Amino acid sequence: MIKREIFALILLVAFIGIKAQYGTLNAILDRLEEKRGINKNLQNVNIDDSKFVLIKDFPDHTERNFIIIKGNKSTFVEMFDDKSNGESSSNVFSGDVVHSKNNIISLRADRLEGEKIPIPITKTLLLTQQKKIRYLIDINSKERWIEESAFNKK
Repeated sequence: MIKREIFALILLVAFIGIKAQYGTLNAILDRLEEKRGINKNLQNVNIDDSKFVLIKDFPDHTERNFIIIKGNKSTFVEMFDDKSNGESSSNVFSGDVVHSKNNIISLRADRLEGEKIPIPITKTLLLTQQKKIRYLIDINSKERWIEESAFNKK
């Protein structure tokens, strides 16, 4: 009988120790994420009249992408600069945007230069902030869109 009680006591102490380590580890991870801007509550941040930029450089061309948010409307612009001949082309998509809980922004562009398109462009983005600079991180591709006002300051 005493062996069972000792075993139960050891099991209880081990469980409490594991629970305490888990709580400490969780607190450390929360602080690290907060420093990186991932875990901040930005639900009340106003992103109205914001413009975010993503630039991708390839050997033969450069892509400049813009997301412009005005209220619940959005504009998604793709610009392609051909390095061989210097020509540029662009696509301008328009649609709507929703800023939901947990810093998630959903963008759906269903029109290309005013014409309805059969398959809308959709993006699910995570709003983050580091050192007063706002970013959008694409949930699927991990691409980081920087707010244009911060980009122009540099």
